[in-house]
Amino acid sequence: MLETKTNSMTVLSELQEKLDYVSAYRENRLKCAQDVLENPYLFNELISICFSPEDKNNHKACWILEFVSYEELLWLQPHLDFFFSNLKVLKDESSIRPIAKVVQLLVKSHYKKDENSIHLSEKNLQDCIEASFDWLINDVKVATKAYSIRTLYVLGNHYDWIHPELQIILNKDYGDHSAAYKAVAREVLKKIE
Repeated sequence: MLETKTNSMTVLSELQEKLDYVSAYRENRLKCAQDVLENPYLFNELISICFSPEDKNNHKACWILEFVSYEELLWLQPHLDFFFSNLKVLKDESSIRPIAKVVQLLVKSHYKKDENSIHLSEKNLQDCIEASFDWLINDVKVATKAYSIRTLYVLGNHYDWIHPELQIILNKDYGDHSAAYKAVAREVLKKIE
């Protein structure tokens, strides 16, 4: 048992060491994501750090998870209950934005329904809907809102109450937002109407 603890502490320190050197530069984030893709044993710890807001590398882990998800979204399948049930613990905008993108990827994959699709439980979907509406109506940056709008649009094709709610929010908030928000809102409103 001691050896297992030692090994997991080594994994943690290895990943933490990598995250310590990650900066906001895209190339830098891609390099760390590539390290995780080449060393899948780091993935469990990455997920854990993503949902540990007290960890100094929390936001960096979320950045890396986004890039890893573009390549290996299926790696999240065994972690979905943990992932979705912990969306509400994220408070930092730098963590929420990449996770909102991962949520969008997961929802799109779930409804794609092919052999490489993610399977989301009804509870996962409910947690996703709640988080997406929260991000949409709360004070977060435009990118997070845009991901949430697109995620809710996809979900609204399967839950008939979502599109009318989304339509109300988008129409009400339209005048208060940036050109980027308005562009996404217009695109989705056009699809809904």
